[in-house]
Amino acid sequence: MEHDTVAAPPPPPVYGPPPEPTVWRKFKKLLGPLAAAGVLLLKFGAKLKFLILPLLKFFPLILKTGGTMILSIAAYAMMWGVWFAVGFVLLIFVHELGHLLAARKCGLKVGAPVFIPFMGAFIALKEAPRDAWIEAQVGIGGPMLGALGAAACEMIHLVTGQPLFRALAYTGFFLNLFNLAPVGFLDGGRIVTALSPWLWLVGFVIIGAMTLLHPNFILILILIFSVPRVFSLFRRKTDAEARYFEVTPAQRWTMAMMYFGLIGLLVLGMHLSHIPRERL
Repeated sequence: MEHDTVAAPPPPPVYGPPPEPTVWRKFKKLLGPLAAAGVLLLKFGAKLKFLILPLLKFFPLILKTGGTMILSIAAYAMMWGVWFAVGFVLLIFVHELGHLLAARKCGLKVGAPVFIPFMGAFIALKEAPRDAWIEAQVGIGGPMLGALGAAACEMIHLVTGQPLFRALAYTGFFLNLFNLAPVGFLDGGRIVTALSPWLWLVGFVIIGAMTLLHPNFILILILIFSVPRVFSLFRRKTDAEARYFEVTPAQRWTMAMMYFGLIGLLVLGMHLSHIPRERL
């Protein structure tokens, strides 16, 4: 009698941790997504360059203006709080934007605004105005747009009732009015070149009186930088200098109405946005 032999069952499989992938496999796994991203970048690169290149072109300007704005906000915030500092710097920016737009309208090349804490801001003209009429237009552009910025703050206050915006409105009206003083490198000093340079003497006396009554580093600085222009009134001018101040009667009357009219509007704005001391 024969017996069939039965094969022994195979041993149970032993489960353990999977083998560690080699460096080459890791590299190939990483290379796949990178290759796909590269294909997409090549595919849409022609479209993206029209967006990226302008940003790269203006990055230094954004860094210069934005960086000095942040620095100014931080400096003013230590005195007046963050939100007033933000609004104050934005009002200065609007003022400088007015100069920039006016300069470009006159065909002048200008740099981006640069902010200096406790000194305001400035835009650098890369080429000098050709005559007094152009200088006056660039000078009045800042206070005009600045006055609109201050008026916008007053309107926001009337709608919302937030006293912060009324304080910003009053400050904006005052700063733009002060800048219209006809002296030195202030906007008013540039504007009156199209009216009569002898008004620089009037502005020098006004700023001098303010300095005596309320001594201030900024007022002293304005006086110092105003001296060369005041002295230039008493020396003989060259033919080129004389031609620089030549404006037509129509231009002189136009600038006079804009200048003195803007002064009146700013005084009215300060009156309307003034907060009585008892309400502070």
